[in-house]
Amino acid sequence: MEAVEPQSLKKLSFKSLKRSLSLFSPSHGHYASDLNSKKARINHKLQLEYGVILNSAAESEGKVNLASQGQGEQGSSSTGILALPGSIGIVPIGPEGSRDSQKGGAQNALDLPPYVQPKALNDTGVPIKSTSGALMSTPTLSDRNPSTSALMERIPSRWPRPVWHAPWKTYRGSASILDYLIQKKKTNGLESSFILKVLINYADVISGHLGWVRSIAFNPSNEWFCTGSADRTIKIWDVASGKLKLTLTGHIEQVRGLAVSKDFPYMFSAGDDKQVKCWDLEQNKVIRSYHGHLSGVYCLALHPTINVLLTGGRDSVCRVWDIRSKVQIFALSGHDNTVCSVFTRPTDPQIVTGSHDSTIKFWDLRYGKTMQTITNHKKSVRAMALHPIEDTFASASADNIKKFNLPKGEFMHNMLSQQKTIVNAMAVNEEGVMATAGDNGSLWFWDWRSGHNFQQTQTIVQPGSLDSEAGIYAMSYDVTGSRLVTCETDKTIKMWKEDEYATPESHPLNYKPPKELRRF
Repeated sequence: MEAVEPQSLKKLSFKSLKRSLSLFSPSHGHYASDLNSKKARINHKLQLEYGVILNSAAESEGKVNLASQGQGEQGSSSTGILALPGSIGIVPIGPEGSRDSQKGGAQNALDLPPYVQPKALNDTGVPIKSTSGALMSTPTLSDRNPSTSALMERIPSRWPRPVWHAPWKTYRGSASILDYLIQKKKTNGLESSFILKVLINYADVISGHLGWVRSIAFNPSNEWFCTGSADRTIKIWDVASGKLKLTLTGHIEQVRGLAVSKDFPYMFSAGDDKQVKCWDLEQNKVIRSYHGHLSGVYCLALHPTINVLLTGGRDSVCRVWDIRSKVQIFALSGHDNTVCSVFTRPTDPQIVTGSHDSTIKFWDLRYGKTMQTITNHKKSVRAMALHPIEDTFASASADNIKKFNLPKGEFMHNMLSQQKTIVNAMAVNEEGVMATAGDNGSLWFWDWRSGHNFQQTQTIVQPGSLDSEAGIYAMSYDVTGSRLVTCETDKTIKMWKEDEYATPESHPLNYKPPKELRRF
């Protein structure tokens, strides 16, 4: 028995490839050249590149005989010749251009390229028919020269042009302080250790929570705001200074939802411990608890006109509570998955919920029934935002951000860009600036009317946190809409405002109207 020669894997691969080529392509690399097709290809390229010059050269060689063509005729003859007014000359407009023009003509013949040849007209301006009875047609858009077709008037887009908005930045910022200290260091010789100490004391973030910050709500007086965290506490912060005013404890799981009443000194909180609590802010303690949810409570909202509280959770039910009596008025069931976002309106539909089952439902508060179900999204609807003035709202999902009309829930349009992340929070102010925040720490600002994304920012993870802890879980504008507060997974809170030094010249609007829109 012969010994098998050991061969490397590379050698065997090449041998297999060689056998495949010899089997399926014996004449590989040897193609018979077709001279006729090559000649036709070259002639076609020459005609495309130098057709106008070749036609002009042919026209200059063959002069048109004016006397033989009949100078008194105004129309086109059977050979397709056009007589222009003013005795300029006679232009052949036959299918072959001017190559068939006769020699010996006058010297004042007008040479026109094929794409600007005029249409034959009579005295009244009506196109003249040829002797064969067919109208002489002008070249179409596809027959025109590409260089001149770019100068044609374009049809204006009907899409609304976005309003210019100034970019947003963190305003409790160390950047402005750092610039000031650098200038001081150049003049007075400040040491770097002193600069570092000042930056630590005046950081551009608010810190104090020991877990992910999951929820936020502003006081109607705009003096303070509260945040709920995964450390099971609720903290109240001063809006002007960013200092901690109060810490409330009582939940045994992370706090997912917060709301502050504008009629009473009450604050409502909901968490993963299935509990919904009412806090008396004059006594700083829990005065009521609402029991009924079978799992964690993810979202919470207060009705703007009546004393009704709405909560939605992982049990796929949105529950309606009487604030004072703690009685459950309705259990709005119909979703197939977690209810993670809810907002209310004073008019129908008074309750709108978004769920992980990728649907949005309108509810009738009088009868506790579903009014309408919106199925435009393909992914979980994790956030919704109601415009404070218009009867419109936006919903955010991993597939897109969509805008709907109220009260009928008609789909208006998608936002013109895709954030391509899981959008956990969104908010819009009266000026039409919408902010959306995602799991990857991206914070995008949009023009509400046109859906144009005019700014994209990325949060910076604080020292000591992982890079994966750059997500934003909650955000809210203050009552005036001039400040934005974001709650992040690196246990910090950031405050944003518009750049007061930005102008349309320094930050121009980079906008192109959409060519086509997805209507689904």
